[in-house]
Amino acid sequence: MRITASDDSRTPGESFAAPQRGAHDSDPVIGVGTASGKAILFGEHAVVYGHPAIALPLRDLRVRAEAEPLPERRLLHSALYTGDLGRVPDRLASTARAVEATMSAVGADGSGVRVHVESDLPAERGVGSSAAVSAAIVQAVAAAFGHELDPSERHHLIQIAERAAHTSPSGLDARTVVSDRPVWFQDGSAHDLEVAGPLSFVIADSGVRGRTREAVAAVRALRDADPIAVERRLDRLGALAREGRAALASPRPEEIGVRMDEAHALLGELGVGDPALDRLAGIARTGGALGAKLTGGGRGGCVLVLARDPDHATELAHDLRGRGAAATWTTELRGTR
Repeated sequence: MRITASDDSRTPGESFAAPQRGAHDSDPVIGVGTASGKAILFGEHAVVYGHPAIALPLRDLRVRAEAEPLPERRLLHSALYTGDLGRVPDRLASTARAVEATMSAVGADGSGVRVHVESDLPAERGVGSSAAVSAAIVQAVAAAFGHELDPSERHHLIQIAERAAHTSPSGLDARTVVSDRPVWFQDGSAHDLEVAGPLSFVIADSGVRGRTREAVAAVRALRDADPIAVERRLDRLGALAREGRAALASPRPEEIGVRMDEAHALLGELGVGDPALDRLAGIARTGGALGAKLTGGGRGGCVLVLARDPDHATELAHDLRGRGAAATWTTELRGTR
């Protein structure tokens, strides 16, 4: 996955850097962690009910965290908040939980820490910001206290943090933000997908804050009220993920695009759409996109658009920005064979 306008020079797949020291051995140890954003191609909301989903890591939209042990205080420095970790605003509850859970896991309950976070990701837009920030922090804090986590430990801690943001996260975001390949996810299990590629995508930010927790609750309430109709839609979303998997392996871009459009419509019927998302998806289709859909929890956030090729992706991104998108990014999914 390559996103334009990135100056990230890390090796593909790198999500952890060893502790760093200053010029002298007595200088404090700085733990470093990185993670990426994500876009869901198929399976939003259905994945919560056991259906499969496909997610794409956005490897050049990055989060970087640094952690430095302190005697007592726990401090956070970020673009959204700087100050005492115990006083973070509610929207950063998962960030604080990532620090606290990792400190406890590495036996540093009585210690302090200074955590600095830098992120390319827009917050609350359905592109995995909370999971990516948590993943980077978990790695950075563990490294600062001399621990290198195995994948299972890392995932467990990210999920603890994600519960502060989303109550009952499926685990899809937590898996994808630390992967360098598309992810197939079902019932808590994830593995890499084969992609023939290349495929060109645009991500367009509606400028409307996504409301994942609210959207998940709305689908649950609708399912309780009309289980037959909702299950039919969830079943179809799962089937679209399976069909999309086969199309990715070919690849058959037109078939992927048709299924993206259907998924967008189904998600709207489940009550998680938004007029701003519908408008951007419509603009993309009018511009010749093969498909367009909301990505993530919905009720705001971003749309994911499949273009014909990289030049077309650039054209679509420019058009979407000119017609109301708060921001756009183009990305190419390369083959994995």
